[in-house]
Amino acid sequence: MNLRPLLAILSLICLSGVSMSQEKTQATSRVFEMRTYYTHPGRMEALHARFRDHTCKLFEKHGISIVGFWKPLDKAKAEESMVYILSYPSREAAEKSWNSFRVDPVWIKAKEASEKSGPIVKKAESVFLDSTDYSPIK
Repeated sequence: MNLRPLLAILSLICLSGVSMSQEKTQATSRVFEMRTYYTHPGRMEALHARFRDHTCKLFEKHGISIVGFWKPLDKAKAEESMVYILSYPSREAAEKSWNSFRVDPVWIKAKEASEKSGPIVKKAESVFLDSTDYSPIK
């Protein structure tokens, strides 16, 4: 697995103003999930709109904390992929949050409406991560 994208993203998190004092107030058992979405051709803007208009609010409703969203600097890759990182108090909390999110009628309706012009996500990858003992974000 190529860890360069992950290291770059985590470096950006550190530079984005996440303070160590804020992080120390959270449970040390917190886990992160890095998700990469690959879209069908011409559907990236629809994915961004769905997150902007619906998904982010629903994540909050279901206890899913957003760390951030990123798009590749390479223009061609930015048209087909997006990376985001979420955090949860534990792996079990992540599973519970995703289970409730997936069956939420508001999510189902938003997903169906956003895909009237065709499917958006071609492939999704998910990796759960633990912070290292020397990581500034925990």
